[in-house]
Amino acid sequence: MSSFNTHQRRVYDESLLARVRHTNLRSCLVHFAPYGFRATYHHLCLSAGIPKNLEKDPDSLIRAVEELHHARQLWLADERAYANSRRANKARGFRQVRADDSWRGGQRGWGNIAYCPEPTIHPDEPLPVVVERVLRSSVPPDEAPALTCRVCGNRDNTSAWHDGVYQIHQLCRECGISLAVHRADAPDPLLAADHARQWKEIWRLRNESPRSCPS
Repeated sequence: MSSFNTHQRRVYDESLLARVRHTNLRSCLVHFAPYGFRATYHHLCLSAGIPKNLEKDPDSLIRAVEELHHARQLWLADERAYANSRRANKARGFRQVRADDSWRGGQRGWGNIAYCPEPTIHPDEPLPVVVERVLRSSVPPDEAPALTCRVCGNRDNTSAWHDGVYQIHQLCRECGISLAVHRADAPDPLLAADHARQWKEIWRLRNESPRSCPS
């Protein structure tokens, strides 16, 4: 698999067709997507103003990849600092990872710094702003961090969102971040089909503004 930097360079390459550059933007999201692939892609489409006809504004792809790149740089710096800290702790004989109040305490899955399972419900601030806020956030372990939103600070203010298949997420009502998840009692085929239809619309660049969280 090609690296993030390889795909980023291809997005900048004006000798390539706009649709090829767009495909490479999507490939960048395989390597880094702080809201999850779908919600991060939807966010970038809106924030960069990517049109359905890419030829009308190919520079929108550059705006999108630059926003993603700046957010990724913050995450990489945090990863380096964490790796250095782990090495230092191991050298002192502390090999077990200690529970702390950092964002890693509630992390679920690689790179999902602020996972938004509903692709159209996510923070509308620039990605670097949100990523830096989450990386610098502090939630004491004894305050149930899974119910505290590291993006907006909301606590115990959630709404349920069913993926239509296996999981029900408790979303922050303000920004759509998944704060907790549990297994659904049964799948909902109609809901799953609606989610699939919505994603096809987003994938085809028929985007709408972020929707409000379900009540």
